[in-house]
Amino acid sequence: MRAILRVFALVAMGAGAPPAAVAQGAPVRLQTADEARGWEGVGRLEIAGKGFCTATLIAPDLVLTAAHCLFERGTGALIGPDRLEFRAGWRNGRAGAYRDVRRAVVHPRYVHLEDAGAGASRWDVALIELVQPIRSSEVHPIAVGSALPVGAEVGVVSYAHDRSETPALQQRCAVVAAEDGIMVFSCEVDFGSSGAPVLAMHEDGAEVVSVVSAKAELDGQRVAVGMDLALPLAELRAELADTSFAALPPGSARVIGPGDRDGTAARFVSVGQ
Repeated sequence: MRAILRVFALVAMGAGAPPAAVAQGAPVRLQTADEARGWEGVGRLEIAGKGFCTATLIAPDLVLTAAHCLFERGTGALIGPDRLEFRAGWRNGRAGAYRDVRRAVVHPRYVHLEDAGAGASRWDVALIELVQPIRSSEVHPIAVGSALPVGAEVGVVSYAHDRSETPALQQRCAVVAAEDGIMVFSCEVDFGSSGAPVLAMHEDGAEVVSVVSAKAELDGQRVAVGMDLALPLAELRAELADTSFAALPPGSARVIGPGDRDGTAARFVSVGQ
C-alpha cells in the first residue's frame, strides 16, 4: 500500500483537548445500564491524575491498553503503576470495579518519540496486572481473537475527550488496510481513545483483535491505526510471567528488552508532517 498515512497521538492528558470534528456514523454513547451491558470489561485507565486512556479487561487480573499511555507527555518518562487506576465499565461517575495496578509491561520495540511515525503503532501495546482480580457478575473479561483480513467488519468501544464519562460503541467499521503487522480501520476515534479494543463481533460475544494506537488520515479519510495483537501480546504475557519480574515488588514497571529497538518502521507507509 502506497497511501500517505498521517498519524496523530490519541492519549488525553487533561490539557486543552482539540476541537471535535463532525463525522459520519459517529459512535453511539452507552448511557444506560442496558445499553452498556456486555461492555463492562472496557473501562478508563486513569493516568497520574492528569488524563486517561481506554483499556480492556482480558483476564480477571489483566488489562490491555496502548503502550504510549504509560509515558509522560513532554518528558517521555515511564509512569509508575502506583499512578495508574483501572475503572472497569466507567459510566456517569461510577465504575463496575476499581483496581490499582500491580505491575505493567510495555513492548520493547515500541518507540516513544514524537516523530516515531506509524511504524511505532505495530508495537504500541502494554499489559497491566491488577493488584486484585476482578471477579464480578457484572464485569467480565473480553476474549482476545485473531487478526481479521482487509474488508472484515469490526467495532470499537471507547472513551474520548468529549465523552469522557460515557463509553461509546461503533458497531460497523472495517479493516481497510493491513501490512507488516500494522492495521488500519475505518473507525472513528479521538483523543482518549488510545488503548480502545477493536472488536470482532460474533453472535455469542466479541473478541479483541487489535488495540487503537492513533488516529490518522488515509487518502484524506479519517481512520484508526492499530496492530496485529498476536505477537506483541504473546511476548508481553511471557514477560509478565517471567519469574525475575514476578519477584519484583508491587508497583513495578518494565520496558522489556530495552536494547531491542531495531526494525520498528513499517515499510508500507510514509508519514506526512
